[in-house]
Amino acid sequence: MNNTTMKLTLLLILFLAASACKDIRGEAVDYQTGDMVMKGFLAYDHGMKEKRPGVLVVHEWWGLNDYARKRALMLAELGYTALAVDMYGEGKQALHPQEAGAFAKEVSGNMDLKKARFMAALDVLKNHGSVDPERIAAIGYCFGGSMVLEMARAGVDLDGVVSFHGGLTTANPARPGSVKAKILVCHGEADTFVTPEQIKAFKQEMAQAGADMEFLTYPDATHSFTNPDADSYAKQFGISVGYNRAADEQSWKDMQGFLKGLFQK
Repeated sequence: MNNTTMKLTLLLILFLAASACKDIRGEAVDYQTGDMVMKGFLAYDHGMKEKRPGVLVVHEWWGLNDYARKRALMLAELGYTALAVDMYGEGKQALHPQEAGAFAKEVSGNMDLKKARFMAALDVLKNHGSVDPERIAAIGYCFGGSMVLEMARAGVDLDGVVSFHGGLTTANPARPGSVKAKILVCHGEADTFVTPEQIKAFKQEMAQAGADMEFLTYPDATHSFTNPDADSYAKQFGISVGYNRAADEQSWKDMQGFLKGLFQK
């Protein structure tokens, strides 16, 4: 066996040993917002002893489904404790865009309600035994992307937020100095749900607020570009969404770099 082969073998052994030490688990977590029971999903590596950063995951307008849970598990693989948030209550999920739109509108149109539900999930995450409460971020998809941007605008104490193909408009624009969280926006260049005018207005809003914001655009990516189910939604409901593997993988890498920068000691 030559030196190169020996090195490769040793690296493989070390990788397998590291993987074997992981004990990634996901579990249902119930918590309260007023009289409403919220049904979240918590994922983390039970094999890790040290406290780690926490990340909230806010679902698409369909509700807290397997896609959001998968992203929480992927974050756990990266060494975070992730809580997939239930923004609708009782674990409600939509089966049709009209239903999804109604669920989303009920929350997005009520600042007090959406903030209360987000903060309830944030408290659960911060108080979990595996989490360093001083290192917390939030990511969101579509509706969820809009939600994490709204929390950043509202000055919620987060290290950072990441919006994947989220809406950019708001009835509550950020005020100068109000945004505490760093912001990463991952936007599909071919997203017909977000207009060039909205992008321009959002960038101006963030600049006037003095926010630390990065806006990344992915070529040929439409709305919902990170979700492999988007193609079936497009076919079934005739909506302008679609999966883009290249944009999905690159935006996930961009998110990883963003979170690493937030949490490095």
